Amino acid sequence: MKISTKGRYGLTIMIALAKKQGEGPIPLKNIAKDHDLSEHYLEQLIAPLRNAGLVKSIRGAYGGYILARDAENITAGDIIRVLEGPISPVEVLEDEEPAKRELWIKIRDAVKGVLDTTTLQYLADYEGDNAQDAYMFYI
Repeated sequence: MKISTKGRYGLTIMIALAKKQGEGPIPLKNIAKDHDLSEHYLEQLIAPLRNAGLVKSIRGAYGGYILARDAENITAGDIIRVLEGPISPVEVLEDEEPAKRELWIKIRDAVKGVLDTTTLQYLADYEGDNAQDAYMFYI
């Protein structure tokens, strides 16, 4: 499964909103500027996120976007499905060998499992992988 820029930038928008949750509406131009992205492209991505009930728009001089739910109640899977469609890394064919069909199903379920258990709050709080050194073996 390949995540396009729609999914990547959609996650960027949602993580930015999660990091500022409780601080009021965030204009898309701020997110675009902070991440060096096209504001016009982000405007195209925010509409399906709003229609899916993941974000709310606030109009006015101090308007912008806020999360419609708490960040711990939104998963990466919710966002990716809205912007990319159903999660299906491999098409499972009924007439395929049972062993291969089982493998494709396991891959699909593993990808869904990761996306559906990774919350937006986790992504917003993530500060890097300092645990990498814990797996380093010195000889």
